[in-house]
Amino acid sequence: MTDQQRTGRRRRRPGPHVRSAAGAALLAAALAGLATGCSAGSAGGSADQQSAVPDQLAADPLTAVRNAADITGRTGSAHTATELTTESSEKKAVFSGTGGYDYVKRIGRLEVAVPPGAATTGKIVEVVLPGTVYLQNSGAKVPEGKWVKLDVRQLPDGNLVSSGATDPATAAGALRGAQKAEAVGTDTVDGVALHHYRGTLDLAKAADATGGRGGDGLRMGGQTFTVKEVPYEAWLDDQGRLHKVVEVFTFAGVAGSKEAKDQVKVTSTTSLSDFGKPVEAAEPPASDIYAMKPSESPK
Repeated sequence: MTDQQRTGRRRRRPGPHVRSAAGAALLAAALAGLATGCSAGSAGGSADQQSAVPDQLAADPLTAVRNAADITGRTGSAHTATELTTESSEKKAVFSGTGGYDYVKRIGRLEVAVPPGAATTGKIVEVVLPGTVYLQNSGAKVPEGKWVKLDVRQLPDGNLVSSGATDPATAAGALRGAQKAEAVGTDTVDGVALHHYRGTLDLAKAADATGGRGGDGLRMGGQTFTVKEVPYEAWLDDQGRLHKVVEVFTFAGVAGSKEAKDQVKVTSTTSLSDFGKPVEAAEPPASDIYAMKPSESPK
């Protein structure tokens, strides 16, 4: 995204590698000046074991929300639709994507449409694994057909927003850090009656509960975002499976600023469906990985 020097104002830096005036997170911004970085959540949860007892929604709202990631992971796979809206005092941008996640193989694939006026063009394709993401963007200065491999621990936001989407495993994994949960009622989502919950979550606690490389992105986001009590809304079915989650992340568009006018709000919506339906996702071969030089920019 674009760094600007404005008369009488402090220099804006990229938020979590967010470089447009809107503060929208983009692949081109994530790559600029970086040779590594990005994220993927864990699959069904490192601590949870398969059980012969059918999953069921817990009566306690907080327990139901915290269990959602593990229960969803036991479905084997899920298809997803994502929407990521970034808002600053200057601009608003909306990224939308589709894809899926295989919880058994712990790998997913997303294709994200870049909105007009963004710092890059074309379509962002990402393959996510715990702690690692492979990115492809037709608008970046990367050879056609090649991928850039990034490690989540070297991105300030852990890739929760930087590639235009929050991957399904990470979005669900964040709910393991739920600190408050209120049962709102029953809503119909895509024709299915679901239990609606609202509350706040702690990304650092979610990272600890997730564990392993799957928790790395959540931990990075927890360190970077300025609002530590992350608001969320979640919709679960009678089995406790997650069908939809909305999480709101906030970071400073101006380095170190706590002023409201300098904050960038990112609303991430992840919808899951077709549980158990096969998902096509594969790690790119080593021959297709493009190694960027430290000083190289794709723009």
